Amino acid sequence: MSKKRVTQHRSGCPVSISLEIFGDRWSLLIIRDLMVRGYRTFKEFEKAGEGIASNILADRLRKLRKAGIVDSERDAIDRRQLNYRLTEKGIDLAPVMLELLIWGAQHEKTGAPCAVMEHLARNREQVLAETRKRWAEHDPRPILSPFEPIGGKHSQSNFVRNG
Repeated sequence: MSKKRVTQHRSGCPVSISLEIFGDRWSLLIIRDLMVRGYRTFKEFEKAGEGIASNILADRLRKLRKAGIVDSERDAIDRRQLNYRLTEKGIDLAPVMLELLIWGAQHEKTGAPCAVMEHLARNREQVLAETRKRWAEHDPRPILSPFEPIGGKHSQSNFVRNG
């Protein structure tokens, strides 16, 4: 009989437990890249423009796999390469990620185009439905393109919510 390892948490608070699992910057950015950019490989995460070190990336992917948020499988063509994918538990974070995207664009100067963020804010349910549909169909097309660096040629200021 196998013993299931019980994880000790700081408290019983659901927010605290959630943050223990995926609350660091890098884990959330990996989840974002899987969910909205369609990234699948270690190299894609490395080249995402966030500047994550390869040892940190490997550690966060391992932790997300252990937590059941991300899964991996060998590439059908290049068996040496792993392709990462959100699990159902991982895709259930879509509403959280969408709200983080919208909140950040509303309150800070970002590289996100205002029109795109306004569309996301006005059409939350449709965006979430499309995100889940693409996940279910293993569709790697990005929901959002990478954002411009702040101060870049097309950098946008924060958008104002219209109600």
